[in-house]
Amino acid sequence: MGGEGEVQKVSNKQVIFKDYVTGFPKESDMYVTTTTRELAPPQGSKAVLVKNLYLSCDPYLRGRMSNQPSNDPDFGPFTPGSPIQGLGVAEVVDSSHPDFKIGDLVWGNTSWEEYSLITAPEGFIKIQHTDVPLSYYTGILGMPGMTAYVGFYEICSPKEGERVYISAASGAVGQLVGQFAKLLGCYVIGSAGSKEKVDLLKDKFGFDDAFNYKEEPDLDAALKRYFSEGIDIYFENVGGKMLDAVLLNMRPHGRIAACGMISQYNLEQPEGVHNLTTIVFKRIRLEGFIVFEYYHLYSKFLDFILPYIREGKIVYVEDIAEGLESAPAALIGLFSGRNVGKQVVAVAHK
Repeated sequence: MGGEGEVQKVSNKQVIFKDYVTGFPKESDMYVTTTTRELAPPQGSKAVLVKNLYLSCDPYLRGRMSNQPSNDPDFGPFTPGSPIQGLGVAEVVDSSHPDFKIGDLVWGNTSWEEYSLITAPEGFIKIQHTDVPLSYYTGILGMPGMTAYVGFYEICSPKEGERVYISAASGAVGQLVGQFAKLLGCYVIGSAGSKEKVDLLKDKFGFDDAFNYKEEPDLDAALKRYFSEGIDIYFENVGGKMLDAVLLNMRPHGRIAACGMISQYNLEQPEGVHNLTTIVFKRIRLEGFIVFEYYHLYSKFLDFILPYIREGKIVYVEDIAEGLESAPAALIGLFSGRNVGKQVVAVAHK
């Protein structure tokens, strides 16, 4: 690009991670700066240069703000002084990799900046279906959608008529699990943290009922009110006191898919769970899972969900923050429930 021997440079806004965090993260743990980026991969590399379009705000990023080593580089700690990293949707603007060409739309791990150099683009998934919003590949057609699909169908082995409970149910994953369960003919209850979110669950996503957990001084009593015969399937997004109450209300041979535990991520001392003996007496199967281990099912998942989206049988709510400047507040807002639906940062529109 540019004249012979000359590489074009562009301004490149970035969201920089300041330093490791203990307790509740703050917007000031990140800052926005502007650098420049050469609009070409290094000579001799098999890299791609992408223009980021949408960035995904996900709760697991909180763990990467702590200096805790991980066997998986996609979950390892951020590097202080470098851009935040996470999942996003991008357009290839230059490529020295034979599998990617200029103009390809992709989703996968990128950096929180306008332009990113991806030195190992093999993990990117090419976007083939563009009759749906591109932002959906940060959510319903990306990692959260796969998480809902794998957790519900692969981990929970649901059957028609079963009683399903979902915590953090209006979030990126929970809203889909509830709709999957209703399509299967299950009885579905969700909890969320505001009247607006509870109304969404009942009126837009078709849950049988929902409640605001912040208004329930006794979670055990609340669950008994909605599940007089107990819970067959619990999709776990919260942990702590919520998990403790759910264990008391599970039916024999119930299944729990442990997707996340957002109530625990910012605690220096995690809450204890006291009702674990019920796992034995009720023969409950509780299984944690990491969705990245199931990406071999991605094409099967797309075949399953795209017709439902196109026919309007599954709906999806996004909370889109405009511009990289809004990214720190958008990420931090996840941990106080500020977002309604899937939190996305729009960097550029195509």
